[in-house]
Amino acid sequence: MERIASFQVNHDTLEPGVYVSRIDGDITTYDMRFIKPNTPPFLPNPVMHTIEHLFATYSRNSKYADKVIYFGPMGCRTGFYFLVRDMSQEDALELIKDTVFKCKNHTGEIPGNTAAECGNYKEHDFNGAIEALSKYYNKLKDLTVDNLKYN
Repeated sequence: MERIASFQVNHDTLEPGVYVSRIDGDITTYDMRFIKPNTPPFLPNPVMHTIEHLFATYSRNSKYADKVIYFGPMGCRTGFYFLVRDMSQEDALELIKDTVFKCKNHTGEIPGNTAAECGNYKEHDFNGAIEALSKYYNKLKDLTVDNLKYN
């Protein structure tokens, strides 16, 4: 069996940041690495779950809502996949940075956090998510398309 592309990347060389992982026609996959792979501590599931709710809600309520395809966790618990359709890298990076900024400053309830809306609504860590988002934003805030990474 042939290995898939993401298993052919040397994860030991990846640092926290945003990577263009794959371009398939008009769909681009971004890897949003919050922590260095293979370097514990990994993001706890409740933190990842909370970030997923916040980021998905803010990005799907942005001016680019119709271009957002998917936002979800990496199984290795080092970050998230973000898929967009028909967006320039400049616009996608703007959306990522703006959304992370809004998420790290979110107050109030976690969106979609009821039994009717979420299959695991009891497993959230709001404070841990805000801390992780704040650290990640500090790594992103000066990122430009010119220094966007590819893997």
